Amino acid sequence: MAEPLSGVRTGPLREGERVTLSDPKGRRHSVRLAAGAVFHTTKGGIGHDELIGAPEGSVARSVGGVSYVVFRPLLEEFTVTMPRGATVIYPKDAAHILMQTDIYPGARVLEAGVGSGALSLHLLRAIGETGRLYSYERREDFAGIARRNVETFFGGPHPAWDLRLGDLVTTIGDEPVDRAILDMLAPWECLEAVGQVLEPGGLLCCYVATTTQLGRTMDSLRVHGGFTEPVGREYSAREWHAEGLAVRPGHGTSGHTGFLIFTRRLAHGTTAPLRRRRPAPGAYGADYHGPRPSWVPVEDPEE
Repeated sequence: MAEPLSGVRTGPLREGERVTLSDPKGRRHSVRLAAGAVFHTTKGGIGHDELIGAPEGSVARSVGGVSYVVFRPLLEEFTVTMPRGATVIYPKDAAHILMQTDIYPGARVLEAGVGSGALSLHLLRAIGETGRLYSYERREDFAGIARRNVETFFGGPHPAWDLRLGDLVTTIGDEPVDRAILDMLAPWECLEAVGQVLEPGGLLCCYVATTTQLGRTMDSLRVHGGFTEPVGREYSAREWHAEGLAVRPGHGTSGHTGFLIFTRRLAHGTTAPLRRRRPAPGAYGADYHGPRPSWVPVEDPEE
């Protein structure tokens, strides 16, 4: 039976697919079902044969009497428990990337820095079979892990995915794209290449981890001149515990994972208008060694 390209499966649990077992304390365990196998816990084992053929949402009990709720993993659960070679873009950031770059069915998307394939999964589900995702990864081992994760989730190769091995600047194709997402150490090195293929009005998102990368990327976008004034954001997510009178922040808070930078491509040959708001005094002082927008005067350290 062919799996749907959305990665959503229905009907009884089947051998070979992955399920999530959640214990009474909310701890989750990812298990691939295999006939005759046993999932071992500190409170006894659970036979896979008891789960195969059972409806999703069943409760399985270990030999020691502990109950586990059994569901197929959601995309959010799959991306944080799947095998990885590189740190993944977490669901809270992936959700904002998809929304703020306006990913839609049929979109042509460029992604650089595939890592373990977490964002690729979100993008492929959003663009569907009619879209196209061009993913670039420099490391062959990371590309292999990403490919296996994508094929595991979707049940096979996704027809909209074009995974390319190599450096983006030297291997980028000439296919026009509507959206671009850069998840790499130095996204400013790829702005010229991406700007050549990103359609006017297209959106660019850069995902970086440090404030140094944040500042240099935003200044490089200003220097390029072919993009709108970039916006940098950071998102956190906080769980809450609410039971009777005990209402307090939970332990599942997710703080800093990275910074997201958003901008739009101007028409080719168009230069971004000068900012009406002047930079803060000292923003580009003598100690600053990064890219300097053309409207910022060079200060003489001798003065």
